[in-house]
Amino acid sequence: MNDSKEHIILISSKLFLQKSFKEVTMKEIVENTGLSKGAFYHYFTSKEQLFLEVLNYFFEQVSRKYENYSNESLYQFYHDYANETVTLTKKYLAKFENELSEVSITMNYFSLIFDALKLYPEFREKIITEFNKEIGYWTKAVERARSKGEIYSPMTDKEISELFMYLSDGVGMHMIMRGMDIQNIINPFINLWDKLYAEIKA
Repeated sequence: MNDSKEHIILISSKLFLQKSFKEVTMKEIVENTGLSKGAFYHYFTSKEQLFLEVLNYFFEQVSRKYENYSNESLYQFYHDYANETVTLTKKYLAKFENELSEVSITMNYFSLIFDALKLYPEFREKIITEFNKEIGYWTKAVERARSKGEIYSPMTDKEISELFMYLSDGVGMHMIMRGMDIQNIINPFINLWDKLYAEIKA
């Protein structure tokens, strides 16, 4: 991606995160980029096209490196997950040179996702694919833990994986709505993950 295109995406991302898809106008985006209309429209011909690029860029920036997570234990796997959540959020935030807060990014991100689900039917498939990929990595981590005798539970590996994921999603959403920063969002669900782990630890 060249610098001009990334510049447009970052400026647009900031505006969408500060407002909403509907509230931001193409005129406003063009003016904020500082580019000529000709230069701008060379890359994007509609707000819908630009918005989809903004979302794809976000997903690329926060893509997890599951292959770097620990294979030694489920305990270390979910702590690696939590640590990377903080790292990726801060890395993405740094692109805006402190013009956006952690709270605004996490809060408005969900709003943008719902806008995208209404605008692009195919985007729902992307979300589902990402979820299935994530649950797959969690399930492998649980399988390893069970095979090593680290955990025991009558629940299936997938059920345990879903519990870990849904706990983080639910708690994270409530913390975001309260205006917590990323570290204060992470700590409560790590605490609950630790309690769940204690319940299934062999």
